[in-house]
Amino acid sequence: MHKVSILALDNFVIFDLAIPADIFSMAKCRTGENLYETFVCGHTKTVIGRLFDIKSSDDLSNLQRADTIIVPGISNTENPVEPGVLEALRKAAGRGARIASICTGAFVLAEAGLLDGLRATTHWRAINDFSERYPRIQVEPDVLFIDNGSILTSAGVASGIDLCLHMIRLDYGSVAAADVADDIVMPLEREGTQSQRIKHNVPTSQDNINGILVWLMENIDEEISVDQIARQFHLSPRTLNRWFREQTGTTPLQWVLTAKVRHAQKLLESTSLSIEDVSSIIGFKSASTFRERFQRIVGVSPSIWRNTYRKVSLKI
Repeated sequence: MHKVSILALDNFVIFDLAIPADIFSMAKCRTGENLYETFVCGHTKTVIGRLFDIKSSDDLSNLQRADTIIVPGISNTENPVEPGVLEALRKAAGRGARIASICTGAFVLAEAGLLDGLRATTHWRAINDFSERYPRIQVEPDVLFIDNGSILTSAGVASGIDLCLHMIRLDYGSVAAADVADDIVMPLEREGTQSQRIKHNVPTSQDNINGILVWLMENIDEEISVDQIARQFHLSPRTLNRWFREQTGTTPLQWVLTAKVRHAQKLLESTSLSIEDVSSIIGFKSASTFRERFQRIVGVSPSIWRNTYRKVSLKI
């Protein structure tokens, strides 16, 4: 079973620690068995928090048995990280463990030298400090998360949910990730390249795009254009694009394309439909175009995705 260790450090951000603890524990197979074995470990038995302390059941040695290590955010990035913590992270990285940070947990990975020469992100409020302190890191200030393979970083708070669902999809496929998303009442998770700084204005009857998103999902099997969406909702294409940018951080067409590909992933995992049939069902006129778009978003071809996750999906 895939082992996930969550590293609790002094001044831990409560939500950042709770996200992976809950999400990985929720991932289950069809028979009700957990897909992950989840642990919380600390550099001391008692880890000091701002509102409360926690007693960790495992120490740093647990990191050396973990397949995935999550480093939640810390509220004070000026305090030095315990040398033993940094050495344990380096040792785990050296043996090939996947290590991910949520929010300001990226400062811990940076102190360990694990982000040198890589792309990374953190909470937008901490971006300038992060860039100045770690000039050897290619800092991306306006993305939700970055996947470098064995090292991953995410932006603030809720983007940690997107990152955890992303890792579940990589491990067990889209059906497993979608099941967890349903459990936590999470919509289609956001892509890592979406903007951190989305305008969360209180929606009004004039600019709320929820109705548009519902309509798009109901018509996901159609070939939909911006002009068609705009006409359907009596908007100008310019206004439609602006609303999408403000409320989702992406464009209407990119949102639709991602939704189509996520639906295709589930069909590839859970049915025996041909790739051509899947392409047609989600509204592509050309199977070759579908393959190209799928490869661009997912990183592998539809056939490789199916071969990797179909057997896993049947057990989930």
